[in-house]
Amino acid sequence: MSQPASAAPAALPFAESTPLGLFGLAIGCAALLPVAFGVALTPAALKTAAMFCLLFGAGGQLLAGLMALANKNMPGGTLFTTFSFNWVMNWWALDGMAEGKMPDATVVLAVDVAFLVIFLVLTYAFGFFSRLLFAFLLDIDVLYVARILRELTHAPQFGLVIAAATVVLICTALWLAFALVLNPIAGRAVFPMPGPLFTPAPTAAPVASSPPAAH
Repeated sequence: MSQPASAAPAALPFAESTPLGLFGLAIGCAALLPVAFGVALTPAALKTAAMFCLLFGAGGQLLAGLMALANKNMPGGTLFTTFSFNWVMNWWALDGMAEGKMPDATVVLAVDVAFLVIFLVLTYAFGFFSRLLFAFLLDIDVLYVARILRELTHAPQFGLVIAAATVVLICTALWLAFALVLNPIAGRAVFPMPGPLFTPAPTAAPVASSPPAAH
């Protein structure tokens, strides 16, 4: 019996997990907003924010990242999984601050610089998918630049930049998640998603080799 000319593509093991990660990100950032604006700095507020960071920021993004990797979505899986561990650190830092234990600023600064380098490259990479995804990552870049400058200059004004960037991050994450969830259901772009910012270079067609001469 002859084999079929082409096999049907294998079904992905999971549904699209990106909205889960984005919702977790938005909820975690929302929990940080009162702290970022300086209106909720009591031990109870810090511990409450810490739990939201652990469950939604870390748990939601880790689950979304692992599912994305299983679906062969390397960019999304890498972004969510890597960032999920940073949310565990947010939980640890906030929980410690509630007990009067501050994280070491020098170590945090070094890690923030490493994160900035990572996200700058990812920002460029996601520009090949969507302008909105590029803006989403660019806002994260701004947030980390502000964190680094605040630590280097000790200028409190950068705290407001961090808080504003967090608000933008929540709004952008929710827009992306709503677009991924609602647009396919509605059959139209209820939440428009702009196209790519960058166009990949065309791949050169392979040169066909001539068949060997018959002897």
